[in-house]
Amino acid sequence: MIRLYNTKTLSVEEFHPIQEGHVNMYVCGPTVYNHAHIGNARPMVVFDVLKRLFEAEGYKVTYASNFTDVDDKIIHKAQEENVSEEVIASRYIESYQNVRKALNTELPDITPRVTETMDEIIAFIDELVKTGHAYESNGDVYFSVDSVDTYGEISHQKLDQLEAGARIEENDQKKNPYDFALWKKTDTGIQWDSPWGKGRPGWHTECVVMINDNLGPMIDIHGGGMDLRFPHHENEAAQQEALHSNCLANFWIHNAMVNINGEKMSKSLGNTLWAKDVIAELGTNLTRWLMSSVHYRKELNFSDETIDTARRELDKVLTPVHQADVKAAMAGIVNDGSFDEKAWRNYLDQLDDDMNTPNAYTVIFDTVRQLNQALRQREPDWKTALSLRNSIVKMLDVLGITVETIQVSEEDRELYRKWNEAKKAKDFTAADEYRAELSKKGLL
Repeated sequence: MIRLYNTKTLSVEEFHPIQEGHVNMYVCGPTVYNHAHIGNARPMVVFDVLKRLFEAEGYKVTYASNFTDVDDKIIHKAQEENVSEEVIASRYIESYQNVRKALNTELPDITPRVTETMDEIIAFIDELVKTGHAYESNGDVYFSVDSVDTYGEISHQKLDQLEAGARIEENDQKKNPYDFALWKKTDTGIQWDSPWGKGRPGWHTECVVMINDNLGPMIDIHGGGMDLRFPHHENEAAQQEALHSNCLANFWIHNAMVNINGEKMSKSLGNTLWAKDVIAELGTNLTRWLMSSVHYRKELNFSDETIDTARRELDKVLTPVHQADVKAAMAGIVNDGSFDEKAWRNYLDQLDDDMNTPNAYTVIFDTVRQLNQALRQREPDWKTALSLRNSIVKMLDVLGITVETIQVSEEDRELYRKWNEAKKAKDFTAADEYRAELSKKGLL
């Protein structure tokens, strides 16, 4: 039974899907005005692992993640470059998708865009106005937070306790300073006709409409970074409660932030790491191993130390898998694909406990230890050794980490045979030469 921490209830709960055997999951995507930084990459990995876990446990998953392709930052960048907002958005959507591919994520099944959902967004806002949950003021439309009793249920903040945040605009047009914009009057940049005049939608309405439009009025999981809990997810839930009398999702799941050398990543500190650069430097497997090395609800630190630790750990795992493949191939042993079901079940049990990847890593290391013991035998029990090897590969696959297939030719087998014979004959000069050739081929 999969158990997940639900931000709404502040507790770990057993997961029960709305539709048996099927999971609908929506994760807030980016506002596409720049490349994805490593903080954007963390939810890509976290929710990819969750999706893979559900699939390993037999669920079918429909995964949606949006692109916000209209925003002040997009408009500003388009004006700077003297191009359309579509040019800017398309450029960074492609960049974002390239990062997803470079991270070996299973791409979302649905990737709605705000500009392609405009009719539905306007109709949704209009319904909120007609039902008294929103009001027009000088061409802008605001949601009335006082109109729903449940406001605060996601972030666990009360209106009278809230402090004005960066995303909360205070102005004289609002009935309550915490009322938020659903529609913004504008005469700059891209705009649409609406019952309230030309303008564009507010950020908080876009996702809730795209969820309703693509997945329905109630989904299993709504996810994103911890920074989205308030006000974005709180405001989504309030709008859904206003029109549909539910809070949009059964589970609200949030990953913690990424730090760089122990400090919060920010433009002001100049320590932003672009995801594409990190992946290019570290590689896909190492990046993902580091990403999952701490629990998703704990802050993740990128530093030389944590990268070196992750590299050593991953080498410790991949090296014996590689050795098992080479030795089996050299001995002409065929891998029948069987795996250690007990180890596999133990691994899934750790992940089923709120995606506890550190505990799952412990199972991987224990299985690696057993594989090393099996490979040290003078005459290895290949059924056992390869079963352990296959178990490790299955475990890594849930983490999105791939193991390259070893291709061994007859020439390679002959070279391997000569190396072993030279060692037995204590012809160390020849043995070193053969070893160098095998190493060059990646077979040692």
